[in-house]
Amino acid sequence: MSEYDVAVLLIRVVVGGTMVAHGYNHLWGNGGLAGTARWFESLGMRPAKLHALLSGAGELVAGAALVLGALTPLVAAFVVATMVVAAVTAHRRNGFFVFKDGYEYVLMIAVVCIALALLGPGGLSIDHATGLDTILDGGLGAVIAAGGGTLGAVVILGATWRPARTA
Repeated sequence: MSEYDVAVLLIRVVVGGTMVAHGYNHLWGNGGLAGTARWFESLGMRPAKLHALLSGAGELVAGAALVLGALTPLVAAFVVATMVVAAVTAHRRNGFFVFKDGYEYVLMIAVVCIALALLGPGGLSIDHATGLDTILDGGLGAVIAAGGGTLGAVVILGATWRPARTA
């Protein structure tokens, strides 16, 4: 076990654990799924309840997969897509800083996931145990995470985001 393996494990555990907590909160936190759906509705996401359910469940699964180092570039792409959608729908208009509800936090998570996909999940991962890390990390992993995540966000926003028009 190298310092590299421990470093990427720490990143996976913190980012993955954060996504699990975020998904749990979307489904069962204060306000539960209904509260998340109301918030998504206010952001212009249609159908809001479906987005709330898929967002919460997806964050739980992607976060757990990141912690385990399973299909790392693919789950990183999911996280990137989620963060891009959040940045556009909820945070962009508030500027950069998180204390003003800006996009600082979601930008950081997205970039860390792209970097993780570039670096690979390390030796303490399911991807390494199955040999997937030799196929999916490096430049290909970064392209999958950044490109797939951005494309996924564009498709989601284009197909389902209907913000209220301002006069």
